[in-house]
Formats: sequence, C-alpha cells, structure tokens
Amino acid sequence: MNCKGLIHIYFGNGKGKTTAAIGLSVRCAGGGGKVLFCQFLKDGLSGEINALKKVDGIKIIDGYEKIKFIKYMTEEEKKAAEIFYKNQFNDIVNIVNKEEFDLLVLDEIIDALNIGFLDLDEVLRFLENRPIGLEVALTGRKPDSRLFDIADYVSDVLKIKHPFDKGIGSRKMIEK
Repeated sequence: MNCKGLIHIYFGNGKGKTTAAIGLSVRCAGGGGKVLFCQFLKDGLSGEINALKKVDGIKIIDGYEKIKFIKYMTEEEKKAAEIFYKNQFNDIVNIVNKEEFDLLVLDEIIDALNIGFLDLDEVLRFLENRPIGLEVALTGRKPDSRLFDIADYVSDVLKIKHPFDKGIGSRKMIEK
C-alpha cells in the first residue's frame, strides 16, 4: 500500500468530473479530514465553490477572475493566465508542504497542462514527492499517459448525450 495517499483522475468529455471531486471533498471533510480545493481555468464564482466555502475542513484557493475560454484569449491574456497559474501551483505546493491536508483537489489541472499553462514534469515531480498521506484528485480532459501511470484511480466520464448538443447553455445551479 502506498503510504503517500492515492492519486485519483476524473477525466473525459462528460459532465461530472468536478462533481466527483466535490463529492470526494465533502466525504473527506465529513469524515473529519482537511481538504485543499483548487480550480484551474475557472473563475471561482460557481455554485459549487460557494457551497464548499461553507463546509468546515475545506479550504478554497481562489480561481483566476479574468479567465475566459482559451479560444477567446489574446496572446497577452494567455501569458497573464500562464503566469497566474504557475504562481498558483507554486503556492499550492508551498501550502501543502507547510500545512497538513488529507486531500488536495486540482480541478481542471489536466486542461491547464494541455494548454501549456503548467509544466507536466513539474506537476509529476510534485505528485511523486507529495507529503505522506496526501490524497490528490485531478480533473480534466485528455490526461497525458504519464498521469495515468502514476494514478491509483482513473475514472473516464463519458458523454453520451448533453444539452449543449442542442444549444442549451450552462444553467445556474446545474452547470455553474
């Protein structure tokens, strides 16, 4: 058994990756654990973040308020987001190395890696050397095979059907 805690990956093109990570966070906090929840590529203004902020034992790292879909970003905006996320990841590493947490959630980090906002080797180095007992959950689409190699849980969230396909956008309380 790995005494470092286990690594979870929730990936795929279906709805439910973040929801699974939130469920894990609530379960951990409800069992008396301490959770650090961090979102990448999201502004931190969604309903789930508002709810998690009310749960004892869960600490939230604020998202990037200026974030928008990558296809709508200028090169300057992309560079600013990259700097923000690299600094945010360094802050996360420092926090979990100073404070004891039972679970670290890195929501949408896989997409931040795919875009190039974070360095995969740096993230892998952190995961391999994380504090003893720290469980880590990563979410996003299309993880690199090296993430699969170090993961203990890998769940593929497959989209069969989604309202977006009919032109129905994100709805408050359901998708945001």
